Amino acid sequence: MLEIEVKARADHQQAKELLTDMGAHFIGVQHHSDTYFNAPHRDFGNTDEALRIRSVDGRSVMTYKGKKLDTVSKTREEFETDVDGGNTRSILLALGFYESGVVKKIREVFKYEDMTICLDSVEGLGEFMEVEIGAESDIETHKKQIFSFLENFGIGEEDSIRTSYLEMVLEKE
Repeated sequence: MLEIEVKARADHQQAKELLTDMGAHFIGVQHHSDTYFNAPHRDFGNTDEALRIRSVDGRSVMTYKGKKLDTVSKTREEFETDVDGGNTRSILLALGFYESGVVKKIREVFKYEDMTICLDSVEGLGEFMEVEIGAESDIETHKKQIFSFLENFGIGEEDSIRTSYLEMVLEKE
């Protein structure tokens, strides 16, 4: 599965008003704590990959994200599975993986057509909007759909942020 995603800075109050006016469906609020790991055999920072355990309101999911596939979005291959967060962390550490950082955020989730819209308040970084579509193919068509949707918020391709929240947090340290 490919995750076709675009992230940009956004004013959440304005975005919520526009989403409501468009008829987007509010899914709910989530509290995320994302712990990222790096591998002993290659540096994910250099290979543009990510491995994390995300804890959301008592549930943990391990996610691997492959290299970004283009220069304007965060489109990449993604695999996820439910895990026991504590045991999975212990296994990774025992195998030589090490923690590379933690990102905490509050995420407000909306659905509009086949898109998931996330309004993220990231600790230490501010407010962002992520729009994503999961797909098997036809990346260009889906990217155009996302950018067309983002025009409603005054967001264009030039506003797309390809840097991960983890990279942003680490840059601030």
